[in-house]
Amino acid sequence: MIPVLLADDQTLVRAGFRSILDGEDDITVVAEAADGEQAVRLTRELRPAVVLMDIRMPGTDGLEATRRIVADERLAGVRVIILTTFDLDDYVYGALRAGASGFLVKDTEPMELIHGVRVVARGDALLAPAITRRLIAEFAGRADRPVPGPRLNALTDREREVLTLVATGLSNDEIAERLVLSPATAKTHVSRIMTKLDVRDRAGLVVLAYESGLVTPGWLGRGEEP
Repeated sequence: MIPVLLADDQTLVRAGFRSILDGEDDITVVAEAADGEQAVRLTRELRPAVVLMDIRMPGTDGLEATRRIVADERLAGVRVIILTTFDLDDYVYGALRAGASGFLVKDTEPMELIHGVRVVARGDALLAPAITRRLIAEFAGRADRPVPGPRLNALTDREREVLTLVATGLSNDEIAERLVLSPATAKTHVSRIMTKLDVRDRAGLVVLAYESGLVTPGWLGRGEEP
């Protein structure tokens, strides 16, 4: 079973998500939170696999709650999906920087919600290629010019190549096809990159790839090939 915690200040939104998720054989909603403070407390108590976190809540918002959850070493296995009303909410990129594993728009289709929970629960990022490009082009471009740091020095040339493709939102299978590798080899490369860079998941790799200067928002925004 995939235990899920719902954090949203709107009761009807939580009820709607619960009815969808609890209808699946492999997913169960273990608790609901009406604000970020409660979400953090319940996450520490229950250790859900996935937290569906509304970005805008009174008091402690979803961004701060996500930051606290990700920073807690005891919650290393917990993944956060940000819920937002708009697909380019100003807070979304900040949430990814804070360690969220992806995001969903609140009016997403039920099957997309279910798929998203399953994807994040198995350790992947919920970032489609088009969304990845738009997010980074829109918001990362507002940040300071990236300054190359020493973190990427630990990577081999092949691993840098794989990281660049991860940053475009490609799946392991797509990376394997692009580089003429087996899917298992591509997955191994991604896992090693996460370990070397001390990153929780693919969403973190996307953010790091931009902030390290490996990719730039203009390039991703144009959708050019790497």
